[in-house]
Amino acid sequence: MRQDSATRARRATRLTAALSTMVLALAACSNAPRTPDWRIEARDALERSTQAYLSGRDSAAAADHARARLALSASAQPELIAKAELLRCAARVASLEGLQGRSGTAVLTDTGCPGFEPWRADASPALRAYADWLSGAVPAQDGVERQQALSLLPAEQRAAAQAGSDAARREAAIRAIPDPLSRLLAASVALREGVGPPGLVELAIQTASDQGWRRPLLAWLTFQWRRAQQAGDAQAAAALQRRIQLLTEPNPAQAPSAAPR
Repeated sequence: MRQDSATRARRATRLTAALSTMVLALAACSNAPRTPDWRIEARDALERSTQAYLSGRDSAAAADHARARLALSASAQPELIAKAELLRCAARVASLEGLQGRSGTAVLTDTGCPGFEPWRADASPALRAYADWLSGAVPAQDGVERQQALSLLPAEQRAAAQAGSDAARREAAIRAIPDPLSRLLAASVALREGVGPPGLVELAIQTASDQGWRRPLLAWLTFQWRRAQQAGDAQAAAALQRRIQLLTEPNPAQAPSAAPR
């Protein structure tokens, strides 16, 4: 009986301690500042908009982007609008928007970030550098101007960019990027700069495939398909075309030749 009483006493003590910890945690939560509704709404809408765009659902992407802009406008902070526009631009670049030509040699034109430009004067130097990076305005050749611009980029893009034309270092830096969209973006910029590590396109394809992002996956698969055709590799071209058909089956009007421009 004494042992039972001691056991019950120990259990009661542990329970009291656990309840005390819970009460203190709840008290701490109640004292924490509440996140404003506009921040929550903007964050969620931007995430939905980005995912919708990458999935090829343009109407949903545009609607959620408009909701995010409306929520952000409640702060009257132009820099927040600029950030939202750069996120939108990054998704387009990662999806090879502006890819020209039918050959295996990529030519990515300067599509710019038109949504960002009205807010450039209010944006920080880091955001302006990022906008230039996305639109291809940063000099491709190494020099003081390029290094200054790269030093202001987000850390993940900076590491890949500073690898320069060293294909092996560039690919390793891109592979090390944990965020899938950032990884696709870095691969796209490397392609635009003419740095084509052997595994770059395959890495981009795998990244988009793992996420189920139809838009960039179709773009990168089609680029690889054109390159296989140019090389006369009929077997690889046929395998890539079968993958493309899986993506375009819901909309038969989209043929591989009408995929990324």
